[in-house]
Amino acid sequence: MNNCQIKKLILICLTFPNIFSFSGDANSFQLKKNLIGAKNNRFIEQINIINSKINRRKYLLSGTDNDLDGNRDYSKQLNIDENINSVVNELIIESQIQSQKDNILYADGDVVVKYKDNILKADSLSFNKKTKLAKAKGNIQLKINNQIFQADEIEYDFIKNQGNFKKIKGLINSESIITDFNFNPSYIYKNVLPTIQRIQKDKVVFTPDKVTNWNFSTELLRVDQNKWSSKQASLTNDLLESNQIKIQFNDLQVYPYEEKLKFKSKINYLILEDRVIVPFPLGERTIFKKQGNSSAFDFENRWNIGYDKLNKDGYFIGRKLDAIKINNDFFLKIEPQFLLQRTLKGKTKSYVQENYALNSQRVERNIYLSDYFALNSTIEGNLKNWDLKITNELNSFDLNKFANSFRTRAELSKEINSFNTTFINRIFGAYRERIWNGSIGESEIYKAYGWQSDQTNFWENGSVEKKQIITFGIGNYEAEGLNSSDFAESYKVSINYQLKQNLPIYEKKIVSSYIDKSFEYIPEPIKQGIFLKSNIFINYNLYKDGISQKYFGVGFGPEIILGNFKKDFFDYTRLGFIPFYKFKSGNSIFKFDQVSENFAVDLNFDQQLIGPLLIETKGTLNLDKDSDDYGEFIYSRIGINFKKRSYNFGIFYQPHDQAGGINFTFNGFK
Repeated sequence: MNNCQIKKLILICLTFPNIFSFSGDANSFQLKKNLIGAKNNRFIEQINIINSKINRRKYLLSGTDNDLDGNRDYSKQLNIDENINSVVNELIIESQIQSQKDNILYADGDVVVKYKDNILKADSLSFNKKTKLAKAKGNIQLKINNQIFQADEIEYDFIKNQGNFKKIKGLINSESIITDFNFNPSYIYKNVLPTIQRIQKDKVVFTPDKVTNWNFSTELLRVDQNKWSSKQASLTNDLLESNQIKIQFNDLQVYPYEEKLKFKSKINYLILEDRVIVPFPLGERTIFKKQGNSSAFDFENRWNIGYDKLNKDGYFIGRKLDAIKINNDFFLKIEPQFLLQRTLKGKTKSYVQENYALNSQRVERNIYLSDYFALNSTIEGNLKNWDLKITNELNSFDLNKFANSFRTRAELSKEINSFNTTFINRIFGAYRERIWNGSIGESEIYKAYGWQSDQTNFWENGSVEKKQIITFGIGNYEAEGLNSSDFAESYKVSINYQLKQNLPIYEKKIVSSYIDKSFEYIPEPIKQGIFLKSNIFINYNLYKDGISQKYFGVGFGPEIILGNFKKDFFDYTRLGFIPFYKFKSGNSIFKFDQVSENFAVDLNFDQQLIGPLLIETKGTLNLDKDSDDYGEFIYSRIGINFKKRSYNFGIFYQPHDQAGGINFTFNGFK
């Protein structure tokens, strides 16, 4: 029996390196060369394993150089290697029973195929040496690095490079999908058989930062050369598989291109609770090897429905497009917007009179077709180990209004570790940046540039949770003056210290951070109890001509959290009441950083109403009797959220700056 043919081809078939590889045979000759020097020791080690009295299963082994030396039909073997476009390091196929009949190799009973760090399990396996057709059946489990798959049946033709995968399910890690399927020829097989995870989970842990794990399923996945296709496939972030949410793709195609994966489909559907069906186009999306925050699996907040009275005259609709790869290090994100309320009004009050200074009074002006549209854009990337982010906001395409409608901020940042502490250093520049400053209201920084360094630490002292923030900064600013709408200019040196503490007076112990299907409305257990929160703030600012401003602030008060958010009515309440006192000396030159309202109270109130419906409110009440806004909320936000374990849909409005919007997010689990 020609072991080289059988073992190489079957393994490649069942672990798909030629399907998922982005550069099929670019390194194949070098791989053969590298293997020759190390094969003898590995082969002897495997033989010793086989001869062990403990292991009674049957093994098929391959060592590339040994097999080629023992192969009488060497030219035929080379042709086979050329057809499959791959070279195998080493493999092991083990099963309870192995046999051969009519040029067909059979392996039955707990079949395990090991290749590098990839594992395949099946009930049975067969390989036709003549037709080069491989089949695996029954309880198929496949592990390719971080990717886990299950299937009922796999067929693959090595001559045509075509195959079918029936009733396949997968646990996909979107962060490593490219590297997992792009096998490194220099990687040496580890003789370890890890346990393949179950795709369907009984319990999971919430990952709040982002969604990295998805469940994939389809009745039939076709493979033709490097292209995968399915008539209908589903994707969900809910690893508990409760049908809370899923995305249904129609005529899905996935194919590699250079160092990226391309996804293409026709009309698709967002399905909630198997009841609400929302169609949406996907078009073509791309996963890059270096993609920053962009991903083909990022389905959050593509549509943006918002409210901005100051810059956009009210309601607007935006659509985030796929990230555009500028080069290996930079990506461009674009969100075109249609200014609905400005269009309906036929007028705008977002700009000053033509040919007037930018700090002049805003007036009502006529609009044209170019005023109906706006554009938000972001450039992100890496510049010599620094992270670069440039955000731009253009609120009209009328070039005559460009100075009035354009805002931008650029920032270079880098983490620097020193004295066992991490500092985030930022070099920044801004043009027409908006700042909200409590009772003073909104002000504008016309232009600014400078440097800032931040250090943030989290720790626990017994049961007390602590957060410390230290900030140093120096910059040059031109912004609205404190007592005038005219722009003032000065350098600014600032030092800030902030310490937040959370002391539990009474806390209900959380037995486990894991959740199961009983958590219908929330992605993680509720931290219930009575807590005393405190906040200490110290600030010093120095300006030109020796002008300085400094203040000490302290706040403390209770926060009460009750309920598990599992019942259908009033099973969750969060109430916070934190007074804050400021002791100030001196004044700023600018309006945007002037210390105001010496006494204020932060209020928070969240309440489950019925089922997943939650009302969330927070605000800052000004209690400074010397302030013109005494007794008024200088900051406020109200939102109504439809909360589920797998997703959250909400509407919010901020009365203080007349802004609002709609948000939709997927929750992540592992």
